[in-house]
Amino acid sequence: MGFSALNLNQKLINTVTKLGYETPTPIQAQAIPAILEGRDIMGGAQTGTGKTAAFALPIIHLLTAHKLMAQELTANATEPTAKKQIRALILTPTRELSQQVHKSFVKYSEDSELTAELVYGGVSINPQVKALAQGADILVATPGRLLDLLDRETLTLEFVEKIVFDEADRMLDMGFMEEIRRILKHLPKKRQTMLFSATFDDAIFKLSKSLLNDPLLVEVDTRNAAADQVEQIIYAVDNDRKRELTSYLIGSRNWHQVLIFTRTKQGADSLAKEMCKDGIKTIAVHGDKSQGARERGLEDFKNGKVRALVATDVAARGLDIEQLKHVINFELPFKAEDYIHRIGRTGRAGLSGTATSLVSIGENWLLEEIETLLDTRLVAQWLPGYEPDLSKPVDDGRGKGGGKSNGRTDDKRRAKNRSYGKKTNNRAKKESKPSR
Repeated sequence: MGFSALNLNQKLINTVTKLGYETPTPIQAQAIPAILEGRDIMGGAQTGTGKTAAFALPIIHLLTAHKLMAQELTANATEPTAKKQIRALILTPTRELSQQVHKSFVKYSEDSELTAELVYGGVSINPQVKALAQGADILVATPGRLLDLLDRETLTLEFVEKIVFDEADRMLDMGFMEEIRRILKHLPKKRQTMLFSATFDDAIFKLSKSLLNDPLLVEVDTRNAAADQVEQIIYAVDNDRKRELTSYLIGSRNWHQVLIFTRTKQGADSLAKEMCKDGIKTIAVHGDKSQGARERGLEDFKNGKVRALVATDVAARGLDIEQLKHVINFELPFKAEDYIHRIGRTGRAGLSGTATSLVSIGENWLLEEIETLLDTRLVAQWLPGYEPDLSKPVDDGRGKGGGKSNGRTDDKRRAKNRSYGKKTNNRAKKESKPSR
């Protein structure tokens, strides 16, 4: 089945054909017709399966039809045409993902009269205010910057007809629920809402009940599954030899464009510094870096000027690197769903890829949770010369030496908060006054 069978307008068909798209992916084939019918959608698909086009193409089709109809109605009007009003809003959790989604909208709508603007934090707000003053049909935004603009009364969302929550699970994990509630107050109650994510859990389904109206659930893969074309390799190794093994794998196997994940910003900086000493040109990307530095680093990585890119989960969400073949989990994530997003950076668009995880004995509990989520066994192997020393004391991240704790859930939350740079002083939290 080609894109012409999805009832998209001819200009869109010509655009996707020119871009080399021949056959819709499963998520596109199922979601596009439903969105064109006006249905609310809860879409789940692995990363790299064309999820952005699944909502961007029908939104562009519908807004184009609306614009043509409006032009016909006002063809004989003598008053000047009003500036464009935002009719589609796409919310994304990170700056990188917002940039990626915006580029897709610009690319797909190049033969239409639609305009798309982009707003995100970490950069000056003034150019964004100036751009929005010209009006836009489509707005791609991160929640925090969007609220800044709403507070300034720079824009209005009262004309929004379509809203997309992209990577909704990450929005929840990053604590954007309060921002989402505030944004919803600015939106009309009558609207078409779409929620897309690579992973689903109870929190996502709870969110969907408050956002969506009789949604169509579209899942094209087994829920919370890793991409079939990604080979998953687990190496058991002592924590203090992970950096040495990482450099060895990249150097001895002549890997280029390797994306490496750490849990903390400090860990990313430290690893990149040490790998440069090993002779492997490496750069770190995380939330403490300026937006300009992050963009330059990513561009150098894409162009091959940098061999390895070390990133945290928050910074890496939305990185879209064509034909990326190698991902390394220097540390396993505290949230098992993040493992799926991490390894989904490779094996995209049907290409093969390799995801290598370096697991110390103290991280075995995290590996077990990933296995439970994936419902599959990930067997760790020993690489000759890097076998773990079983006589060493185990530190599982839940207390020195893996001692007693107050419960795995609390331990995971504290550990994850540390990785995001959040305070974990429970006593201070209890004594503080409630926020108003």
